[in-house]
Amino acid sequence: MTESKLGWAVPLMRAGYIGKGLVYLAVAGISLYSIWRGGSAQDTSSALGWLDTTWGGGVLLFVIFIGMLAYALWRVLDAAFDLEDYGSDAKGIVARIGMLVTGAIHLGIGATVFPLLFGGGSGDGSGEGSSIPGHVRTVMEWPGGRWLIGAAAVLIIGAGVHYMRQGWTNEYRQHLRANPVTTRWNPVLKAGLIAHGVVVGVVGLLFGFAAWQANPQQAGGTGEAFSWLSGQVYGQILVTGVCLGLLGFALFCFVNAAYRIVPKVSGPDVQTLAAKLMPR
Repeated sequence: MTESKLGWAVPLMRAGYIGKGLVYLAVAGISLYSIWRGGSAQDTSSALGWLDTTWGGGVLLFVIFIGMLAYALWRVLDAAFDLEDYGSDAKGIVARIGMLVTGAIHLGIGATVFPLLFGGGSGDGSGEGSSIPGHVRTVMEWPGGRWLIGAAAVLIIGAGVHYMRQGWTNEYRQHLRANPVTTRWNPVLKAGLIAHGVVVGVVGLLFGFAAWQANPQQAGGTGEAFSWLSGQVYGQILVTGVCLGLLGFALFCFVNAAYRIVPKVSGPDVQTLAAKLMPR
């Protein structure tokens, strides 16, 4: 398939980032509301289940569902055809494998949304907190299962560090068009990407604890990451700050939906945000 025939992948990318942005907007917004009411931050399943009980929530869930499917397909195409030009060296191969992993994760979020939309979902958002340890327990029962969970932990932590590094070093600017929107909101985009990296990294740590202690209950997703952070010094302040950061990450996703550069299908004369903000 020639690069010129892959332009249709860009609308998939845009739909995927819109869905992803809505997921993090729901998680961060509902978590902040819960904290304000004296509760705790919510996991992804709880946030999606809460949407299912609200007026217009079904429409948002449908958009999220389509977005998750689009994002997963986009990542497969991106990895297969190297649309973002990461290359075929060791670093590029790792990046492209990471795309497949993130695609699978978001396909899993789509699977969480499906029963809420089409029946069989409880709408109480209890799925993530109970399902992840169950899946981890199943894998641990395999020969070498603890090693597999440990390897998954390393990959997840690596992804978290990657996101934090992209934010800290401003590498993400190379993938965005320079325009008034991306320039004006750049500090928020930076903070959002770093906050996302923190949450992903903590999820990886939880998987590591599960593998080390042979206790699948130690593993978890977003909600368990929030719980772990809340148990640290100034934990409630820390969780609140991370949730505010995730609002920034939701904006980061929406901005990517509109202005992300896909090198192999974009024009050659596109100015990146990195070039625009380069010190002179």
